[in-house]
Amino acid sequence: MVRLTPTSLFILSVILLGLVSRLDAKDHGNDNYPTAINTHDADSDFDLQGEYSGSVISPGDPHSVWHEIGLQVIARGGGNFDAALYSAGLPGTLKSPNIKYNLTGKRNGDTLVLRNNLFLVMIDNFAAQIYTARGNPLGQIPKVHRKSPTLGTPPPVGAEVIFNGSNTNNIENGKMASDRTLKQGGLFKKLYSDFTIHLEFKLPYKPYNLEQSRGNSGLYILSRYEVQILDSFGLDPKYNYGGSLYKTKSPDVNMCLPPLSWQTYDIVFRSPQFDSNHIKTVDANISVWHNGIAIHRNVAIPNKTGAGKVEEPFPLPIKLQDHSNPVRFRNIWIIDQSMPINEITVSKIGN
Repeated sequence: MVRLTPTSLFILSVILLGLVSRLDAKDHGNDNYPTAINTHDADSDFDLQGEYSGSVISPGDPHSVWHEIGLQVIARGGGNFDAALYSAGLPGTLKSPNIKYNLTGKRNGDTLVLRNNLFLVMIDNFAAQIYTARGNPLGQIPKVHRKSPTLGTPPPVGAEVIFNGSNTNNIENGKMASDRTLKQGGLFKKLYSDFTIHLEFKLPYKPYNLEQSRGNSGLYILSRYEVQILDSFGLDPKYNYGGSLYKTKSPDVNMCLPPLSWQTYDIVFRSPQFDSNHIKTVDANISVWHNGIAIHRNVAIPNKTGAGKVEEPFPLPIKLQDHSNPVRFRNIWIIDQSMPINEITVSKIGN
């Protein structure tokens, strides 16, 4: 007969409570939980969520060599968290190999404890203490707030402004929020074939929600090809997650920032070509920079994506998808195919 000590009983109860909480979040409808559009509406888990970066000692290194690591902490509702620890810095830092370690944990007051079979992480006061699983200290890394290098980029000479917070004249069914950002939904009134586009978006904070109900929208190019907009912060790249060419290609790297952060897409698109019999001869081509980092480079799109319209030899409107999630947009401008790509704009985009 197995006898449990009081300490073992306590640990078991914490595990069971966490499991019940996670199952409860999955079993209830996706929209039965609060959604925050602004930071002042977020719950007490929000301050612990986010990115941490700094240098620590390598586990077991006799020479105590310091190296940079990254940590992304994801709120899952009710004090539950997932996290990703990266061995060579945060995604997009261009350091490799970058091994990812998944951790889980629960908040106790103002402190969050995350663990797996290799690491123990304790977070409070906007810093993460990193330990081995046996409790040997490796170092402390602070919380960081990364911003896209193209955030706030003004429209270059020759660009056409689609939305700048003054009106929605260039967007059919466009609606502004009280802070003069653009709500999800709407079609660009002018048609484009080949272009460069810049847009900025902010995803809601929905910690209890999962997968496609976690801040879902999309940029539908020509109403046919969707660049997915979704809170996929801290997750592995996937063909229907944020930054993907929806159900067609995963991003090369997941550059999603935490929800309620302003993020950027900078996209160069070339339409497919058709012969006189309306037979396609050249696929559509796209390059996408997410928060300044290339996630798709000169990718041929073989067909329409997901629920996009059928490919035909004429343009359709660009659409900002309304997936019943409060996604916000701002600073949208476009350079038509006849316009050269402004050197200042490109110079801000990373590798």
